[in-house]
Amino acid sequence: MMRALASGMRSGQKSKVIQSSVAVALLALAVSAQADMALAEKSTCLNCHALEKKLVGPSFTAIAAKYRSQPDAAQLLRSKVEKGGQGVWGPVPMPAMAYLPKDDVQAIVNWIVKLP
Repeated sequence: MMRALASGMRSGQKSKVIQSSVAVALLALAVSAQADMALAEKSTCLNCHALEKKLVGPSFTAIAAKYRSQPDAAQLLRSKVEKGGQGVWGPVPMPAMAYLPKDDVQAIVNWIVKLP
């Protein structure tokens, strides 16, 4: 579709279309990130975690960095959220969050593993 649009345009017009497309994509990512942060706030995650600093538990960015290289990171983190755990980040246990809607947990962990 982009090729069809671009075929009848001058170079400057093509550049503006590309810039607009990139801007729309970045805006969509920002809206998605805000929505997933809102899910984290709603689900009590921020009682123990913050975006970039350690509270009771590690920051979301530290979690992302630790699991970034694992292809099954989202699945692994989802299991940790739902079942709880202890020992990976120190002696303080993470309680099971099995009461959270599964779709919310999946959205939150997908957001976490995509953090820079």
